[in-house]
Amino acid sequence: MGRGRVQLKRIENKINRQVTFSKRRSGLLKKAHEISVLCDAEVALIVFSNKGKLYEYSTDSSMERILERYERYSYTERALFSNEADPQANWCLEYNKLKARVESLQKSQRHLMGEQLDSLSVKEIQHLEQQLESSLKHIRSKKTQLLIDSISELQRKENILQEQNKNMEKEIIAKEKAKSLAQNASFEQQNQSQYSSSSPHVLVSVSAPTCISRYGGQISEASQTSKQQ
Repeated sequence: MGRGRVQLKRIENKINRQVTFSKRRSGLLKKAHEISVLCDAEVALIVFSNKGKLYEYSTDSSMERILERYERYSYTERALFSNEADPQANWCLEYNKLKARVESLQKSQRHLMGEQLDSLSVKEIQHLEQQLESSLKHIRSKKTQLLIDSISELQRKENILQEQNKNMEKEIIAKEKAKSLAQNASFEQQNQSQYSSSSPHVLVSVSAPTCISRYGGQISEASQTSKQQ
């Protein structure tokens, strides 16, 4: 005999109800995964047990993004059918939208801080871990880039200082050379002045020329002239 149709009503037996919940929940999650893969659809599934435990499934996109998309479409649809003459209704819708968005961001922030992870499944924890690793990778890359930029800036400043030091060294050498040349010129001028002031005067007397005889005697020019007369 075939299986009879199950009457849809609350199961009174607590154990049977829990077993049925576990089986149907697994089948529901499986069907959600199948439709997301087969139809390339974004699926978000949220289930709360009678004890308040959360079970959820989402496609590769995060649950927060799908809920945000749902809120955006739901808000747009409600805004189209809402009474434009009633601004209070629009403000209420906007408030509910922003409140849901804030709660979603706060929940995501707590998860990133490692808080309230009991309600997350293994897949969600893996997705959260991937997000943290990606964020850490970006942070390290930014840190490395900042260090490289800082080192490049320091090297540029070092090259500028070295160039300035070389120019100053050349100027100092040129000044010392000019100063040395000036001192040498002053010293030479001082020596010449001292030499000219301390050298003796030489007197030159001009006397009459003398003639030497063949006998070895000296005869003055005057005596030679008188003899000739």
